[in-house]
Amino acid sequence: MVLARDRYRAGEHLAALEAADQALARGADYGPALLLRALIVRDAHGFAASFPWFEAAIKADPANADARAEYAAALGDAGQAGAMLAAVRDLAEIAPDEPRVFYLQAVLAARGRDWALSRSLLARSGMATRGVPAAMLLDAVIALEEGNSDSAAATLEALAARQPGNVRVRELQARALLTGGRAADVVARFGADAERSDASPYLMMMVARAHEQSGDRARAAPLLARAYGRAPDGAVVLAASDGLPPPTRDMRRMLDGGASASALSAAGSLQRRFPLSADAASLAGDASLASGQPQEALAAYARAAKVKRPWPLTRRAVFAYRRVGDAEAADTLLARHVTGEPNAASAVIALAERQAARGEWSRTEQLLDHAIALGSGHDLRVLALRRDAAKALGRAGEAESFARLEAMLRPPRLTP
Repeated sequence: MVLARDRYRAGEHLAALEAADQALARGADYGPALLLRALIVRDAHGFAASFPWFEAAIKADPANADARAEYAAALGDAGQAGAMLAAVRDLAEIAPDEPRVFYLQAVLAARGRDWALSRSLLARSGMATRGVPAAMLLDAVIALEEGNSDSAAATLEALAARQPGNVRVRELQARALLTGGRAADVVARFGADAERSDASPYLMMMVARAHEQSGDRARAAPLLARAYGRAPDGAVVLAASDGLPPPTRDMRRMLDGGASASALSAAGSLQRRFPLSADAASLAGDASLASGQPQEALAAYARAAKVKRPWPLTRRAVFAYRRVGDAEAADTLLARHVTGEPNAASAVIALAERQAARGEWSRTEQLLDHAIALGSGHDLRVLALRRDAAKALGRAGEAESFARLEAMLRPPRLTP
């Protein structure tokens, strides 16, 4: 099982899945195989679906600190803070010196916005100092909340160098630079990215504010309009950043340049070289989708989703289903993803928009309130839809409140 987990981490996802299933066929209570299955189920089907597997792994091997730590983290990511705390305490009983005991408690404290406690616990874990990416990200978030923008920016710069495709890291880096009074650095580092069609609203807003601070209102105005406007309905090719893995970078460059035939050929070659990799299957799906072959994309995404189905993959599969005219499958997949990963705000908002289109306003209201609780309360699309939900449910006063909030947050029209 050690070899199987190594293969999973190395990208041979389907081989690891097969190894876990073979081990469980020989003995259904083999702890390491149960843990690997739990990790695969978590990545492919969401947190809730993985809980029985984690619990079985812990029952089979109560002294396995990895199983207990991964279970605690999954509980927290599913929004079950109380259960996560109980799981962390169980971990502390069997491994009191385990660094993840303190790190996971630091995560809980941060989610409760107790930044001083989170900082203390994170320091006790030593994981940020050792360069563990998740701990470094938490360290940067704490620094930002404590007003230490320069420290956050330095940490995020180091993390971005290791994870160039991590959108969240880049957004936080832009925020740290901006709040630290380094508007020129924001424009220099992220200005070109903000102009791309795949730029996130948050990054566009950060760059627009940087232009404002630099006195360039003419360049800020269109970015603010895009940031607060409606997201594009069609598929866009993601940026081919230099730090990305070469296959991903090269594929994006081909597609961005209109060389879809070359992209499809490269995707086929990559799958032949790495037939057991979910990442290779996902890239093949992207090439097919961007080349106007949604059915082929769905087949590739289905192979990848056997072991990994993060929100970006689900989002592309949902889009592909709509392209082939299967709206029911698209909506089912979207709802299933939200059930498995309830704290993915973008997925929750996407499902709310679908429910609103169906006129299911009570469910829309519930989803939007959850998205707002997750931190999407400054998203004008969310506030506008929440206003519409209140209006449809006959709550005029509530609708007016959300309309006022939307108007307050909407940026003024900028003129040069």
